[in-house]
Amino acid sequence: MDLPSTKPYMIRAIHEWCTDNGFTPYLAVNVDERTVVPREYVRDGQIVLNIGYDATNRLVMGKDWIEFQARFGGVARELSVPVGAVTAIYARENGAGMAFEPELPSLSASEPASEIPAPAADTQPPEPPPAAPTTPRPRLQRVK
Repeated sequence: MDLPSTKPYMIRAIHEWCTDNGFTPYLAVNVDERTVVPREYVRDGQIVLNIGYDATNRLVMGKDWIEFQARFGGVARELSVPVGAVTAIYARENGAGMAFEPELPSLSASEPASEIPAPAADTQPPEPPPAAPTTPRPRLQRVK
């Protein structure tokens, strides 16, 4: 019998740790056809997203999907990321977090919610994706 994945729980735990300690949680994602993100911000098939509460609206981190709204260039966008596409979650300020092995799309994964309410007027825009690091890479642990 296959055990359920711990990945969605680890993502939520690192997000909570970042938030509790005043850090900004960033999510690194491999973009595929199921990933709904602003394509103009995708670089080399990947995107880094600020998933802090100040940068998102209606953030839902479920077992199969991470869904939220964020502003890009002042325009509210709905984002939907399969948990399997997440390659890391880390604190912007110090790089502490966790990396994951990329997963192939699952045929049994449930589909994302079809409708997400409009963003609140005070939703802050996410910061632009960070530039490639020029300092030593953060220490991340791979988890399967």
